[in-house]
Amino acid sequence: MPVNAAVIRGVQKLVLYETRARYFLVGSNNAQTKHRVLKIDRTEPRDLVIIDDKHVYSQQEVRELLGRLDLGNRTKIGQKGSSGLSRAVSAYGIVGFVRFLEGYYIVLITKRRKMADIGGHSIYKIEDTNMIYIPNDSVRVTHPDEARYVRIFQNVDLSSNFYFSYSYDLSHSLQHNMTLLQMPCDAGESDELNTSGRQDSFDIFEEEGLPTQVVHSLINEPYAKYVWNVRLLEKVKDIVHPDWLLYIIHGFCGQSKLLIYGRPVYVTLIARRSSRFAGTRFLKRGANCEGDVANEVETEQIIHDASVMSLTAGSFSSCVQVRGSVPLHWSQDISTMMPKPPIRLDQADPYAHIAALHFDQMLQRFGSPIIILNLVKKREKRKHEKILSEEFYPAITNLNQFLPPEHGIEYIAWDMARYTKSKLCNVLDRLSMIAESVVKRTGFFVNRSDFYCHTLRPDERWGDLGGKVTPNGRLQTGVLRTNCVDCLDRTNTAQFMVGKCALAYQLYALGMIDKPKLQFDTDCVRLFEELYEDHGDTLSLQYGGSQLVHRVKTYRKIAPWTQHSKDIMQTLSRYYSNAFSDADRQDAINLFLQVFQPSESKPHLWELPTDFYLHHSDTMILPHQRHSYTHWWTDGVLTFLPLPYDEAQCEKNRRKVTVKRVNRYDESIDIYTEFFKPYELTSFDDTFSIGMTNSAREFMPKTVGLDPSPFTVRKPDESAKSVLGKSSKEEAVLQRKTAASAPPPPSEEQISSSSEDDSEEDREDDGTASQRSTPIKLAEPSDSIRTHEDQPQQRLPPVKETYGLNLLADPPDEDILIYHRFAHLGQNQHKVDRHDDTKKLDAVISLAPVSLFPSDSIYEVLAPEVDVQSREVFQCHVQTGRGWVRTLCQEDVLMYREYIRNRYM
Repeated sequence: MPVNAAVIRGVQKLVLYETRARYFLVGSNNAQTKHRVLKIDRTEPRDLVIIDDKHVYSQQEVRELLGRLDLGNRTKIGQKGSSGLSRAVSAYGIVGFVRFLEGYYIVLITKRRKMADIGGHSIYKIEDTNMIYIPNDSVRVTHPDEARYVRIFQNVDLSSNFYFSYSYDLSHSLQHNMTLLQMPCDAGESDELNTSGRQDSFDIFEEEGLPTQVVHSLINEPYAKYVWNVRLLEKVKDIVHPDWLLYIIHGFCGQSKLLIYGRPVYVTLIARRSSRFAGTRFLKRGANCEGDVANEVETEQIIHDASVMSLTAGSFSSCVQVRGSVPLHWSQDISTMMPKPPIRLDQADPYAHIAALHFDQMLQRFGSPIIILNLVKKREKRKHEKILSEEFYPAITNLNQFLPPEHGIEYIAWDMARYTKSKLCNVLDRLSMIAESVVKRTGFFVNRSDFYCHTLRPDERWGDLGGKVTPNGRLQTGVLRTNCVDCLDRTNTAQFMVGKCALAYQLYALGMIDKPKLQFDTDCVRLFEELYEDHGDTLSLQYGGSQLVHRVKTYRKIAPWTQHSKDIMQTLSRYYSNAFSDADRQDAINLFLQVFQPSESKPHLWELPTDFYLHHSDTMILPHQRHSYTHWWTDGVLTFLPLPYDEAQCEKNRRKVTVKRVNRYDESIDIYTEFFKPYELTSFDDTFSIGMTNSAREFMPKTVGLDPSPFTVRKPDESAKSVLGKSSKEEAVLQRKTAASAPPPPSEEQISSSSEDDSEEDREDDGTASQRSTPIKLAEPSDSIRTHEDQPQQRLPPVKETYGLNLLADPPDEDILIYHRFAHLGQNQHKVDRHDDTKKLDAVISLAPVSLFPSDSIYEVLAPEVDVQSREVFQCHVQTGRGWVRTLCQEDVLMYREYIRNRYM
């Protein structure tokens, strides 16, 4: 049966050419061997007229086409000075087309930066965009309010936290994408094999008379909820070829490298922010009439062995969590200018209709069980957050009475703020217990079956793990949904603890550690904590207007005393942002997502007293069909539980997939050629362009004698960079290069924000909290000065203690002799005799001069001869990388068992 493969977008590089009457958008693939052309009419003042001939041009054909266009659009025949075809801009993709009160604009991605790599599939961040007005000035019908709409639209900074990929579907999880590749495809639902020529698909078996290797290329519809330019591409979706459509997500993407004794493991964090009911902190609370909640973010952590670069042959694991506002009709009135406006329930919902719509979406996407971790306060002097819990829990109880007991929604309520104030309670220990129970219930995704090491080193917790076990690995069933009031600080810490627990199981599943348990103050956890803090800061800036106020170190009560002043500044800046700038940001989001579409017959966006009617469609139009209060889930969902309905192999999901039969070596599915680009001369800087955090470089101690394992617990002063002792200047220098926000994080004076959900009433105990949070063993600057004054004669440790040998002594004669031999061997290896061409070199690599000029250093490298045994070793290595593992012989099994017995037993 043919295998499946994801399709690589055929339009990755674009050039926009301009004439008086037309725009010609020429798009090509990465190798620039296939080209497509879009013709955009500039004579229509208000309508968008696009023509796509669906033809694939070669490089020579597109040059001839542009030459004819240039010649045909000149003002005078033969006049080269005034060319009729001019190059306007180069780009990497189309964000979309938008219209306000005049004609249409096209938004192009002009700069990009690679942020992550998942099995050879590159993920890019938008660095810069260009918004170009399409109609010609001669036909333009001006409107006085057009410029204001353009400014509002451009308030959505596309260069901040927007991501895309040409070959990987970022709107879906890794489990969904890899499950799709394992879906059987019928011959009847696929197109004919493309045999348009040697250039399109080159088959190396064609000359040998072997059958052509056929692959099913799959294109799946994106999950529209997490795509932010669906409305911008809606006008051209059915007109142009799918290669032109580039879907972008908003949120966070970061990747770090964990080195385990030299073995690279990539830790990737992807956060997808929902485009429905999107907005800023106090202006978007609760849920709308369709069950979409505010500040809904799906966070996925992907762990994969980077030593094998293949999505099908490599080892991958992922775990998904969700955060989102409480799914009720509630809001906060910000007109009173209070740091914490009172919470009010806007609409009674006795049958939990809104919550039913929300959890119906979650059952379809994640399966069961849905576990809710509610972190809002339970005890308050003045009832504030408690109002939400009193309404949320009865709604869950009402919905559960109609679900089968084995698929019911689980509810965990825990007052995290109250535990934080207590001197006797450890917040993270309690969260660790919750995380362990959650991961055991939902499981996680692994694309490999259990390793042999799990049989040799069994762990009792591994046997109790939830999820669904398949012949190809494990599937995550269900998800954890975490919320507080804002879903920022407390939620991020809780998600970090669940992610830390899942990370231990994922590393154990991939055979990296012997027990599914990770300790704090290890290089691995510090790297993961830094990644999660960047993730939390980015999401907090998008929704709340400032970075996190309370971090993991705050809840561990090891934060330095300087952190409290920063927390106060973040609280004040968050309050400022919520009070003065959130309204403009909300208007920009509504316009970008096309929730509001300008029209001369409607009031302007800035004239609306509220955007409530834009996000609640039932207030304007009566629903045609009322949702059932008892049968509140979509038909067919319960049939496939605990597996998610969106990943089931049903007819509805098959219609979302476009299948095409292509050659195994076609450019549209060849991820090896796409990543390594063997057809062009590339530099290391371009190939390895991700400046990701490295555990060995950033955290591993440089002192000889300490265990280099990233799972060893270290003291703060033992790591490469002290987490507790770094100054604010060092924090800026050591800021993650893979942070989702491309510009550096703004300073405390520049951030505009307001207070956190648990910051106002908690200020009553700030004095005692700050004393408890200050670590006892942390030395103050005055103490360090006094220490130096008391010990003026303190000297550096001896060289032998630091390096393990005495560098001041002369090396022995045996070492000198070895060095001379090594240097002589290196000199002879690159020695070339230009005068005697018949002389054969005895060196391993032979260099033959190419240039006739003796001063040039250009040589032809003759590859060394390789014996048969070395070739067999290399072929075995390549087959292992592709997943073709040979059967172990008896001697290998005995040797491996002996090693395990000596090492672990």
